[in-house]
Amino acid sequence: MAPAFLGKLDRRWLFLALGLLVLGPLLWPIGLPVVPSRPVIQFRNAIAAVPDGSTVLMSCDYDPASRPELVPMTVTALRQLWDKHCRVVVTVLWNGGPALVDQTIESVANEYRLRGIPLVDGVDYVNLGYKSGNEAVMVLMGQGVKSTFPLDQHRRPTSSLPILREVRNYSSFALLVNISAGYPGTKEWVQQVNSRFHLPMVSGCTAVSAPEYYPYLQSGQLRGMLGGMAGAAEYEKLRGERGPATHGMDAQSLAHLFIAACIVLGNVAHRGRRREVRP
Repeated sequence: MAPAFLGKLDRRWLFLALGLLVLGPLLWPIGLPVVPSRPVIQFRNAIAAVPDGSTVLMSCDYDPASRPELVPMTVTALRQLWDKHCRVVVTVLWNGGPALVDQTIESVANEYRLRGIPLVDGVDYVNLGYKSGNEAVMVLMGQGVKSTFPLDQHRRPTSSLPILREVRNYSSFALLVNISAGYPGTKEWVQQVNSRFHLPMVSGCTAVSAPEYYPYLQSGQLRGMLGGMAGAAEYEKLRGERGPATHGMDAQSLAHLFIAACIVLGNVAHRGRRREVRP
């Protein structure tokens, strides 16, 4: 009976069920368990080890296509850095990213302002914006940050910004936090900056990119790594936050379980059909 019923089931009901399973947790999170992995713990610990009040370089190398995975990482990393009173200098090497990154920075800064912590653009943080050139930009920053970026995202002369007054090159930063969707991104920062200038570095990347970067983690060139939405959710868990990555993992996990169940039931239905036609 069950195989016959499954064989006649309209696939549109499956699409509806899958849609509800994805939408439901996004609107009403259920809080499935999240267990932080070692690379994520290392990422959190690397930022925690930075002396309070340090200046940190963050390169947000992504565009809106990677927003669900990478913006939650950016938000949580900014919160951890600003909880330590660090000054954050942001660059963007993807031409589709500056507006999204600027919006993300300001949204987190506004959270702190609402809590009575007046973060000031140009003093506590600055978005240097986009500059074309990929690896060439990375190398030029080693010679001088302000000469590489004479103007910031808002067209202000960088030489006039208090946050950059004592910033010369990579030696002025305590850590590089790279949030990367691909090229240019983590691989190039490791090769051009970490290897040449020995700037300690952590990475947040898309899930599809993560396997390529594990050798850098094992060699110590990366101090920690967040891989995809799962890594972002684990980072939120370590920070005691329930952000969009945690909610997204609820939806993703239920969708994966449903698809696995459909595969099993499909095989059951096919097996039953074969028995019915067997002489």
